[in-house]
Amino acid sequence: MKNFLIRLVVNAVALWAAAGLISGIHLAEGAADNSAKIRTILLVALVFGVINALLKPIATFFSFPVIIVTLGLFMIIVNAAMLQLTSWFAGKLDLAFHVDHFFWDAVLGACVIAVVGMIANMVLPEKHEV
Repeated sequence: MKNFLIRLVVNAVALWAAAGLISGIHLAEGAADNSAKIRTILLVALVFGVINALLKPIATFFSFPVIIVTLGLFMIIVNAAMLQLTSWFAGKLDLAFHVDHFFWDAVLGACVIAVVGMIANMVLPEKHEV
């Protein structure tokens, strides 16, 4: 459970950083106070985590030949697609998260999220739960 909460917070920080750095990503902009913003960010991070857990392996499997040919660079496009799907699902759930365009907003956002996740994985070592 502790691992899940750490991953949720890392996803939330990564999404918040992407929204802060990329002008086409909007996260919790209409929230009235800080607690509503934090709640929205955590819920969007939860949706993002569920989408990554369920749909990303399927997308990676079907795009595996393209990933091999591009030496892994196509994974940026797969990650951008997961970010765009999160935007769509967040809209269906009435969460304040939106990605304007796939190119370049979602692609650059996926790069920011990957860098923040990489830094978090270096700082927070993986601990296996029993």
